[in-house]
Amino acid sequence: MAQLRKLLEKNRSVSSGRSKIDSGSSSSSSSPFNWLPEECISSIISFTSPEDACVAAVVSKIFKSAVKSDIIWEKFIPEDYISLIPPSRVFSSKKDLYFSLCHDPLLIDDGNKSIWLEKASGKRCIMLSAMNFLSIHSDYPPHLHWFPSPEARFELVAEVPQTYKFEFRCRMNTCVLSSRTRYSVNIVFKKGFECFGFKNVAMKAEVWQVGDVAYKRLVCFDMSTGGRKDTVKPVAREDGWMEVEVGEFFNEGDGDEIVETSIVESNKARKHGLIIQGIEIRPSKIPAECGGVFFFFRVKSFWKRSNLLSLSIFKPYTVIQYTILIFGKS
Repeated sequence: MAQLRKLLEKNRSVSSGRSKIDSGSSSSSSSPFNWLPEECISSIISFTSPEDACVAAVVSKIFKSAVKSDIIWEKFIPEDYISLIPPSRVFSSKKDLYFSLCHDPLLIDDGNKSIWLEKASGKRCIMLSAMNFLSIHSDYPPHLHWFPSPEARFELVAEVPQTYKFEFRCRMNTCVLSSRTRYSVNIVFKKGFECFGFKNVAMKAEVWQVGDVAYKRLVCFDMSTGGRKDTVKPVAREDGWMEVEVGEFFNEGDGDEIVETSIVESNKARKHGLIIQGIEIRPSKIPAECGGVFFFFRVKSFWKRSNLLSLSIFKPYTVIQYTILIFGKS
């Protein structure tokens, strides 16, 4: 994506230089996109992604203006999300609404679930509170220590009491997620004032869709070095909590699939003080070289008083080409 921005900036500077040499005017006055209706440009860009739309805004002034259109941003907003927004909240544009859904998660299901959109892709994300877990250690959630935390998204968080067996299980329906998307499953937690028994303890984690092969790995709830090298360690989050990725799955989106997550620890050492906020499911990170959108523009002479503009959008495994006949000066 960074290389694309450099190419676009280079294209703008070259176009500007040629325009000044040929006619002594600015690049915007001779740009072929000045002949293309802004609404048409907006419709084309709406087939990309939110990140690609922001990149397209640097192509020219008319592109920058087109990217502000509601035509683009309403394509990135799920219809069922709009109905969840309180009537008291008013937005000046669909773009403002979109970024609000990215930065301000919505609470649903009596405040036990939180949903939002990933800013770059517009994919759906969700966090389930600890209330949604089937079990933690050998008991059920009512036997945990529940208390409010001002730093959490939910009203209550769960603290694991003193136990010799740590077992965690959760299941959810994929209908609330985006289709044809690979998701990562992360446990969001922090350590209590008196937390022990988790240092360098590897636990077996599995994530699977019912009927499919499970994604397996070893995870640890302690950030200290040491222990098994094949164990996934937690990382710090911007909100002050920690998270550990327990696995991934691919959501086809063909129907209501069930995804299950489990963490089992076989070491019977005494443990206490782990505070769990919930489980967060969001799109997996994609390598930079696999993403992005590339714009190629070609202007041809077409009869005497018209031009043919061909705009091709190249994305991984996809090519969308638009050919627009523009009647105007040659």
